[in-house]
Amino acid sequence: MLRFGTAGKPISSNGSTSASGVARVRELGLTCMELEWVHRAPGENSKTLPAAKREAEKTPRITLSCHATYYINFAGDQKIVEASKQRLIRATRSLVIAGGRNVVFHAGFYKKQDPKKVHEIIRNNLLDVISQLDNEGIKGYCLRPETTGKPTQYGSLNEIIRISSECPNTAPCIDFSHLHARAGGGFNSKYDFIHTLESIEKGLGNEALSDMHMHVSGIEYTPKGERKHLILRKSDMKYTELLAVLKEYNVGGTLICESPNLEGDAMLMRNYYNQL
Repeated sequence: MLRFGTAGKPISSNGSTSASGVARVRELGLTCMELEWVHRAPGENSKTLPAAKREAEKTPRITLSCHATYYINFAGDQKIVEASKQRLIRATRSLVIAGGRNVVFHAGFYKKQDPKKVHEIIRNNLLDVISQLDNEGIKGYCLRPETTGKPTQYGSLNEIIRISSECPNTAPCIDFSHLHARAGGGFNSKYDFIHTLESIEKGLGNEALSDMHMHVSGIEYTPKGERKHLILRKSDMKYTELLAVLKEYNVGGTLICESPNLEGDAMLMRNYYNQL
């Protein structure tokens, strides 16, 4: 089953809380929501977490995930790395309390370092995060390193598949719009979408296709990569071809819309997919 939802509370939500966003997602007939903790995750004692969980568990159930803070870099200096570890642990701990599972994050930057060396550094630091989470007894989570929109950022398709194969409790977050921007306007055809899914299947097994976490929006880009998100119909993103490929390959999981027209484009994609 493929679920469609929004990156954060729908624009039309009646209230400012996560729970009100979840309630609006349900009213719109959407089935998932990503909590946007991109500046700071709430603490584990925050009342917003059990409130979001109670709302999400109503019928029909809404699947919750989160995007951890942007201030994560597992390939920086030691002070930055240690702070990054604690930020990802905090987001994971809080999401589990809220009843969610998938924790999306950007893993780091190359900073003129050898990409292969950067991969090793990020992998080892991510393994340390997983070890700390295990030592705390935290279960039921999946860390989702995301494909990134600029060539200066760690997060090519191959890197994300590889690190997911090397770290337990880890799987990709595939941002198709980021892949498109990272390629300077490429990676936007039926062939490219099929290549993405077949690469995931080859690297992680067929079961990975039944448990995907994806981001889609229109996107503006330059030769240096991503600039900003756009409304789907005002962009060159071939989302209809993507949805057809997801249907053909029976991809399951969650598809999160990051468009400025948040719920509008989420429903647009849901409706088109359901008509295929």
